[in-house]
Amino acid sequence: MEYTILNNGVKMPMEGFGVFQMHDPKECEQAVLDAISVGYRLIDTAASYGNEEAVGAAIKKSGACREDLFITTKLWVSDSSYEGAKKAFESSLQKLGLEYLDLYLLHQPMGDYYGAWRAIEELYKDGRIRAIGVCNFYPHVLADFCETVDVIPMVNQVELHPFFQQPDALSLMKEYEVQPQAWGPFAEGKHGIFTNPVLTQIGQKYGKSAAQVVLRWNVQRGVVVIPKSVHKERMEQNFNIWDFALTDEEMKAIEPFDIGHSEIVNHFDPKFVQALHGRFAK
Repeated sequence: MEYTILNNGVKMPMEGFGVFQMHDPKECEQAVLDAISVGYRLIDTAASYGNEEAVGAAIKKSGACREDLFITTKLWVSDSSYEGAKKAFESSLQKLGLEYLDLYLLHQPMGDYYGAWRAIEELYKDGRIRAIGVCNFYPHVLADFCETVDVIPMVNQVELHPFFQQPDALSLMKEYEVQPQAWGPFAEGKHGIFTNPVLTQIGQKYGKSAAQVVLRWNVQRGVVVIPKSVHKERMEQNFNIWDFALTDEEMKAIEPFDIGHSEIVNHFDPKFVQALHGRFAK
């Protein structure tokens, strides 16, 4: 495992385990237990996923040292205000069964997210959270945010994979020393990513799968990845990316895949924004 040092000095694993769309509590708990047994220490959940309690149960059952874990959750749009953030944070902490969070993220730049950030800044300064950050902040939003707030976010979790590479976003994050983190690192299986001939050919050179090549490509760009799976063998495969490195030529061979936009979500669609405002955390 490799690590990155956030802009506040906190050490964060370059690879973690995500639990998005794991709705069944028993399945989620077992998946997190398996992930921790494989070696994952960064676990990423969110209030809107409805599985914080299952993640917390797995953490407790795992017996892992709390100081070795890096636990992330996120504030949902319905709680995006100063008072809402304070209450939602306490709720998440209780569901997870933890005394502090390693990373707390604004899930979307929607609602009164500046008010929410002020509350999160206070929780951070009080030592309740080790690092704070944002999600889905496109460059123009991130620039305005960083120029406005007191504490610049440590992390920006956005969609990053070979078909949506976001080089300009990565450049801006580097300018503000914000760590990029990839959600959907496999593009949710679109474009035949797992059988792509270029990725497969690169992988054959190292005895790796196309999926492993994709994860390795992102971490070599300085991006933290959080793949998810309920299958332990795939967790192991996704975790086994630290014994090889892509050449500059191989990295460049992946550049032409970029289509320059998301095919998973459209944050610029008013109907999508309205839908997010209507989706309440469980």
